[in-house]
Amino acid sequence: MTSAPHRIRLDLAYDGTDFSGWAAQPGLRTVQGELEAAMAVVLRVPVSDVKLTVGGRTDAGVHARGQVAHLDVADEQLARWNGRGPSQSDGAAAWAGLRARRVNGVLKRSAPDIVVHGARDVPRAFDARFSAARRRYEYRLRDATTPRDPMTARFTAEVPRTLDLAAMQRASDNLLGLQDFTSFCKAREGATAVRELLRFDWRTTEDGAFAACIEADAFCHSMVRALIGATVAVGSGRFDGEELVRLRDARQRTSRFAVMPAHGLSLEEISYPPDEELDARAAVTRARRDALPSTVDPE
Repeated sequence: MTSAPHRIRLDLAYDGTDFSGWAAQPGLRTVQGELEAAMAVVLRVPVSDVKLTVGGRTDAGVHARGQVAHLDVADEQLARWNGRGPSQSDGAAAWAGLRARRVNGVLKRSAPDIVVHGARDVPRAFDARFSAARRRYEYRLRDATTPRDPMTARFTAEVPRTLDLAAMQRASDNLLGLQDFTSFCKAREGATAVRELLRFDWRTTEDGAFAACIEADAFCHSMVRALIGATVAVGSGRFDGEELVRLRDARQRTSRFAVMPAHGLSLEEISYPPDEELDARAAVTRARRDALPSTVDPE
């Protein structure tokens, strides 16, 4: 950067079907790779100068309606991005919309399955990843009682069994709260899988599918799809809710349930605290969580 940078928050959505996930990977089409290339065109800089930080790194095939990322741009780069835009009296929303339209103009040619909804100035303390207070996902699936719908097949998983939605909801309720979710994800080395699951609700959609709304302060890798797979196992009668609690408390990976397919999952929303609380929130996120006491009686 040749001058003090501005931090810009991007709000975006994408159909993850044809992406190898968010993170840039050599030789693969990724959301980060396509978006950084588009930003390089808008800012008129080499793509190596564009560095995006994302709020939730989605896996291959996972979609997003409420993804958030940030990047830093210099004064002269921001001036090129703004161009001859609205007057300052038109407010921040007008500038955010203008910037988004200019990025989308490039994306329409190179990656029409990504849309930027806004690009607004945020404080330097804002970090798309570490400032996040909670993340909300939706998972859609159809069981054997509902006919396959080709119009929604890219976003809805299929389970070839009849599911008991009430049993799935009871099982989901038992997973709420501050828990060690090692049984449902692989924690990073030196970290724990302690997370606070804030919401896990099932409903029937207007088109007859089942949808789960699942929200937590943070998730570890594949945790959402594993939690869905575990409750689907309960709903299909493979095991009951009490065994699911025992599997949770064992804190060991298991083959008793499957991780559900990626294409049924969408990142719906990432929530952030007020600006004055951003630094404090980032500090909490970066801190290593203490392990929880074991709930399994020693033999």
